[in-house]
Amino acid sequence: LQGRQEGLSPESPLLDPCLPRDARDELQQAGLTLHLRGSGDFQRCRELLQPLLNRTNESQSSLNGVFQPPVHFHNSEFYGFSEFYYCTEDVLRMGGDYSAARFTRAAQEYCSTRWAVLRERFERGLYAPHADLHRLKFQCFKSAWMFEVFHRGFSFPESYGSLKTALQVYDKEVQWTLGAILYRTRFLPLRDIQQENFRGIHSHWRSFSFVYNHYLFLACFLVVLLSILLYLLRLRRIHRRLPHPSSSSSSSSSSSSSSPALWIQDGLSPQKIPG
Repeated sequence: LQGRQEGLSPESPLLDPCLPRDARDELQQAGLTLHLRGSGDFQRCRELLQPLLNRTNESQSSLNGVFQPPVHFHNSEFYGFSEFYYCTEDVLRMGGDYSAARFTRAAQEYCSTRWAVLRERFERGLYAPHADLHRLKFQCFKSAWMFEVFHRGFSFPESYGSLKTALQVYDKEVQWTLGAILYRTRFLPLRDIQQENFRGIHSHWRSFSFVYNHYLFLACFLVVLLSILLYLLRLRRIHRRLPHPSSSSSSSSSSSSSSPALWIQDGLSPQKIPG
């Protein structure tokens, strides 16, 4: 820490130009806790980030000295997705057509704003719905890093005006290729296992349902058959108790006197027998 005790306690924090003004943060390094307080200096933050690009003196090199083919800036059009969009839109609210001058002014103003004011704006819902406190705290750093990567790393001139930042194309969210593949396939083995388990359970359920339906149909058939048999037996019983015309008068008299009880027993009203 350059021979000073800055950053070793909250009372004497180390000034960080990449944090918004008066914002505080902590870093763990070599077993020590470094206490940081933002100074909100956008230009100084850019200067500190430039060595991380690892540029070489070759004119056709990009980040880390990787060869970059020449770009015809006068007749080209580029789109910035993912962090290019989030960095310009979530907090600065200037997604779409990119202008280096407008972006620099907005980033400088944001970095120099006190952290308490930024928190108040956040609580009032003045930023994008999915912007959180982490985005607010590191927006100054992200703005400086994006600016340096685009204009120093990829050598796009600050006068370039054909960059558009976007989140979706034809209502589909666009992500950088490798990241999109990793994101989309991160659960594929688990999905395969779940699908196999689901197919096994579904197949077992279909066989169980088939057997269950057959048993249900057989039970219903037996109930209907039993009801028909009971009804036929009841009719036969009633028919046997009815008097016959060939019987004698005494038996007719006896039957006529006893038949009402039989009719009542069977749940029918007594019938008057002629004679």
